Amino acid sequence: MFTYTIRRLLLSIPTLIAISLIIFLLLDLAPSDPTANLPLTIPPEVRERIRQSLGLGDPIYIRYLLWCKQFFINEPLNIIEEWFGWQIGGDRLRVLSWQTRSPVVDLIVERMPQTLWVVGMSYVVGVLIAIPIGIYSAYKQYSWFDQAGTFISMVGFSVPTFFTGVLVIVIFSVWLGWFPSIYDTTHEVTDWQSFVYQIRQMIMPVAVLALFNAAQISRFMRASMLDNLNQGYVRTARAKGMGERTVLLIHVLRNSLIPVVTVIALGVPQVFGGAIITEQVFKVNGLGQLLIISIQGGDLPTVQTLTFIFAVLIVLFNLIADILYGILDPRIRYD
Repeated sequence: MFTYTIRRLLLSIPTLIAISLIIFLLLDLAPSDPTANLPLTIPPEVRERIRQSLGLGDPIYIRYLLWCKQFFINEPLNIIEEWFGWQIGGDRLRVLSWQTRSPVVDLIVERMPQTLWVVGMSYVVGVLIAIPIGIYSAYKQYSWFDQAGTFISMVGFSVPTFFTGVLVIVIFSVWLGWFPSIYDTTHEVTDWQSFVYQIRQMIMPVAVLALFNAAQISRFMRASMLDNLNQGYVRTARAKGMGERTVLLIHVLRNSLIPVVTVIALGVPQVFGGAIITEQVFKVNGLGQLLIISIQGGDLPTVQTLTFIFAVLIVLFNLIADILYGILDPRIRYD
């Protein structure tokens, strides 16, 4: 397993380089102008000088190599110096946002906690809800619980999150007044009252995303459990006198989690990218809103960096899913 992990990590290096090239070329060739939002009174020669100052006058391969150098070399060294207080030396450039002229990494770090609070928590809640529901629905197939779970899962997966978000805002915020309709990103938790308010403003966006995530994962969990419940080893275990709880939660569940692990692992990057609309609905000042603002303003460095981070998450969680295969199923050996 260790050899396989090292091999996959080494293989991910050219994969990420190829992905970074594709992302850079696609976004750079897009019809975007960083000076489009500037006042119309600015003369054309001034606009051209602004473009030149942003490096747009250089050949595309030079801009790509500079972006790679800043992103893969300069930024990690800057982060190491900030975290550990080391002075590695040398003047280094950073990937700057065209809109704010601030380092893109600083913008991402500033908004990351909001995204993790809402999106990360919703995914954890969705997984914790989906797995027990899928297990019990498969064990009690065609029962009223299974029928109700199937109906709720179909509704949760079919209805888009922007509709569900607006619906819960109207019901629980406008009509009932239980929760705030807008997520206050400037709120700080300092005492019990502020902690309660933080929980209250998280409930609606977390519930909307958790319902969407749990709907998909619970269906996969149910289907995988049903497939394993009809296998011969289950009948053999029962014939040997093993308890139903032992058969279900040890033998069947472990084998059933193998395909579900793929869905859960690969769903993490999709949640960060797919929660953009939900963040817009609840005004969460997270990575999704940063991506939307950057696209609207033609801020290519920020869009390229965020898109590449999502690609890194996909490659990383692919590796995590493969490693978990070997842990869950002893028959799978990579070495």
